[in-house]
Amino acid sequence: ERLVESGGGLVQPGGSLRLSCAASGYTYSSYCMGWFRQAPGKEREGVAAIDSDGSTSYADSVKGRFTISQDNAKNTLYLQMNSLKPEDTAMYYCAADVRLPFDWWLLPAGYNYWGQGTQVTVSS
Repeated sequence: ERLVESGGGLVQPGGSLRLSCAASGYTYSSYCMGWFRQAPGKEREGVAAIDSDGSTSYADSVKGRFTISQDNAKNTLYLQMNSLKPEDTAMYYCAADVRLPFDWWLLPAGYNYWGQGTQVTVSS
């Protein structure tokens, strides 16, 4: 399993970014994929997750601002981030694993496959 994130960058508060995660070598028909972030000095936290049926889960801090989606034909996971705030600044990672219980979807410990991360900086 290989996951490669892209799309990070510097954006002003209130702006938008779309992150992408290209997946390869993953053959499970039933799975969960998620976006996580880690700011300096803080623990990695779950942002959003989606399963193979298209069900989603979001952290309260991003509900209404971020949208997770997937393009199965392209084996790509997306995170559309709108109304970005300085506190969204972090390294963003995508992760994947076989289908997890719903309570595990936003827990980093539930995932065995990780990308290398892409930096998102929200600053004026």
